[in-house]
Amino acid sequence: MINFNVPPYTGKEMDYIKQCVEAQKICGDGQFTRKCNEWIEKKMKVRKCLLTTSCTHATEMAALLAGIKEGDEVIMPSYTFVSSANAFVLRGAKVVFVDIRPDTMNMDENLIEQAITEKTKAIVPVHYAGVACEMDKIMELAKKYRLLVIEDAAQGVMSNYHGQALGTIGDLGCYSFHETKNYSMGEGGALLMRDELYIEEAEIIREKGTDRSRFFRGQVDKYTWVNYGSSYLPSDMNAAYLYAQLELAEEINQERLAIWNRYYEGLRPLMEEGRLQLPTIPEGCVHNAHMFYVKAADFEERTALISFLKEQDILSVFHYIPLHTSPAGKQFGRFNGEDVYTTKESERLTRLPLYYNMTREQNEYIIDKVKEFYR
Repeated sequence: MINFNVPPYTGKEMDYIKQCVEAQKICGDGQFTRKCNEWIEKKMKVRKCLLTTSCTHATEMAALLAGIKEGDEVIMPSYTFVSSANAFVLRGAKVVFVDIRPDTMNMDENLIEQAITEKTKAIVPVHYAGVACEMDKIMELAKKYRLLVIEDAAQGVMSNYHGQALGTIGDLGCYSFHETKNYSMGEGGALLMRDELYIEEAEIIREKGTDRSRFFRGQVDKYTWVNYGSSYLPSDMNAAYLYAQLELAEEINQERLAIWNRYYEGLRPLMEEGRLQLPTIPEGCVHNAHMFYVKAADFEERTALISFLKEQDILSVFHYIPLHTSPAGKQFGRFNGEDVYTTKESERLTRLPLYYNMTREQNEYIIDKVKEFYR
């Protein structure tokens, strides 16, 4: 069986975890947590990065920093993971969903303005498949209406938009290092801050509401409870696992892109014949090959394709069920305008296996079997 995902592993992970154990420092903010933070800050050219226990928690921290409260509204696509919405629902906000673009599966930037009300506090672009939303337009709207932009760049590590790393364009950005992502620490994430404005408060929130970070830097002689917060620090052992991959980030990125490109070139004839659709990468966007998907004609054809591939020992999967169609989505959110593409396109999409160390033979076998299904 060719699995849909295999967590990345470079070979140094266990050595680095052992170093944590031998140093008798396995809790949060140890040497590897600092190394990961610094690597991301330097690579992404962002003011501050704080590793977190998940992208979910990074987004919850962003909601706290944004001052989201009951009665506020936050605009995002419905085609996303539940964490994108939950972070704001937990603060009492109403989630306002807008339709997506069928080419990138990202929020349609031209539909955001009509969803803005006097209650709107933030826009949350979700960079699906590591392909950037139209950030120039989104930032222009945010400036016009004095809104915050919180980037859900869970899938966007190593992607960029006109030369800027995803997660660093808006006021706050969130990364995921879940085992299904390009770089993994099992469960983990990161909060990125573009401006110094949020750094001190973010450190306090992340450290259970204490000024412990200032204490360890020698800025105060003891630390105490100064604000609300929670425990958003990952174990340094998780960070050690991640750092082994960040050291080889370019190599992993290039290998994934090679797999993605083989898929695209191999399946291009089917696209040209109108049998299926392939991903679109807009001009100015550099993606990270987070996923490769194909779009079948409809829900029935997609179901048949997934079943056929499973019979060939290939595990392919569909993706999100639009949030606005779920019980919680109806309770905590509303869809602004018409659902022209969100549901329709979500029912056509099939994700093919893609992971670091997938062999060329596996890659080509999957291409051949997709072709066999359509032939």
